[in-house]
Amino acid sequence: MNAIKVVVIGANGTLGRAVQEALRGRGHEVVTASRKDADVHVDITDPESIRAMYDTVGPVDAVAVAAGSVPWKPLGELSTQDVRAGLEGKAVSQIELVRQGSVRLPAHASFTLITGILAREPLLTGSVASLVNGAVEAFVRAAAIELPGRQRINAVSPTVFEESMGIYGDTFAGFDAVPVARAANAYVKSVEGHRTGEIFQV
Repeated sequence: MNAIKVVVIGANGTLGRAVQEALRGRGHEVVTASRKDADVHVDITDPESIRAMYDTVGPVDAVAVAAGSVPWKPLGELSTQDVRAGLEGKAVSQIELVRQGSVRLPAHASFTLITGILAREPLLTGSVASLVNGAVEAFVRAAAIELPGRQRINAVSPTVFEESMGIYGDTFAGFDAVPVARAANAYVKSVEGHRTGEIFQV
């Protein structure tokens, strides 16, 4: 595949760094975007910040998202604000990236969003994460039939990473961890491939 320009959002996390490495290893130009320590500043919960990011990076061939936050609390302790914060932090924010990007990016462009295993395997204290991941996956399938031109959209839905087991291992007891590089390869599959409306489970 010819080299393309990709903006990687959430570039400083474990997954974002791996996605950068995988894409650069394939010869692509990577522009990093994050709240700090990146080529471009962006707060994906702020539509104006997203607009400014797109203005700054200019035309790109692909948007790869490795960012999103949700609260982890027992159901009985969740407030309405917690639920809204989860939706804003990972679902509305990614939808806004696609909504704004779809009218700015070229006809061949692609979006790769991030969800997670809790969409299909819920955990205690993870009800908001399950809700949000499921919402993003439903959006991906729906948006795939509405995006203009030949634009594509997919999501990567990973389990816990081997590199993160020291932090999250107790929460994901009994889950088969995978190396983060495997999830990064799913981004390569989405960016370089031709499929759309897919959820790449890792």
